[in-house]
Amino acid sequence: MRRIFFLFALAFAANAFAQLPPLPATQLSAGMHLIRAEVADRMEARMQGLMYRKAMAQNAGMVFVFDENAAHCMWMKNTLIPLSVAFIDEAGAIVNIADMQPHSEQSHCAARPARYALEMNKGWFAQRGIKPGVKLGGLEKLAPR
Repeated sequence: MRRIFFLFALAFAANAFAQLPPLPATQLSAGMHLIRAEVADRMEARMQGLMYRKAMAQNAGMVFVFDENAAHCMWMKNTLIPLSVAFIDEAGAIVNIADMQPHSEQSHCAARPARYALEMNKGWFAQRGIKPGVKLGGLEKLAPR
């Protein structure tokens, strides 16, 4: 009986996340590379992130806008696609980048305080030579809600 209840609760939670309204998108830039990023600037959107997605377009991602500049961490629970995350400071510079595996509950954290995190398909940053210190354009128009 407990197992049935657990499966029901899990299905309900997945359905609730799937019913969140679509997130607004913005254009960011990393040098000459343009990114179409969904904006997760509310707690419920940050909590869901890219969970349950089966694929993501090549130059698409999700930017997380945090309420405070801090050493934020990300994980991949219920996330189906491999991702790379760049933690970004208030000035728009990449602090550090971490590769993350699907379904992992391992925490990947900012090396120093960050205001944003940008998730892209795994390897996206490395394939374009984008490293810590690179400044992203377009973040200035985002503000925590």
